[in-house]
Amino acid sequence: MVEKVAINLIDARIPDNEGNQPIDESIQAEGDNAYFATVPVKAMVANIRKHGIPATLSFSAGTFVCNYIMYEVLHNIANQHDGVRAGFIHVPFLPEQAVGRADGTASMPLETIAKGLEYAIAAIVEMKEEPNETMGTLMSGD
Repeated sequence: MVEKVAINLIDARIPDNEGNQPIDESIQAEGDNAYFATVPVKAMVANIRKHGIPATLSFSAGTFVCNYIMYEVLHNIANQHDGVRAGFIHVPFLPEQAVGRADGTASMPLETIAKGLEYAIAAIVEMKEEPNETMGTLMSGD
């Protein structure tokens, strides 16, 4: 999943690796409510799909570690490194990691994940901003 938005909220359903479990806390007390990825997320999804690899656009990085990382990076860029491009991609489990998990847990071979990331990066390099022709929400058949 290519993430479009990071929100200024951490709400952990489980403790992190250090035992911290913040609930309904701001990531940055004086930070914006949300930041948008500064990479062409829809073009990234489209390019991954064009090469036959499943990909989706997500409008929420969640409220746990992934969202925290994405928010902090984008907050830093907005306040100290204007013009830098960044985003966040959730990758699926490897097939061997998905064994024994709940039904429907996404998995993908490592080689396919790596190729998908290459296609996402290629879209970033090729496009300076999101093209108008992909501005609608990407649906599974698009």
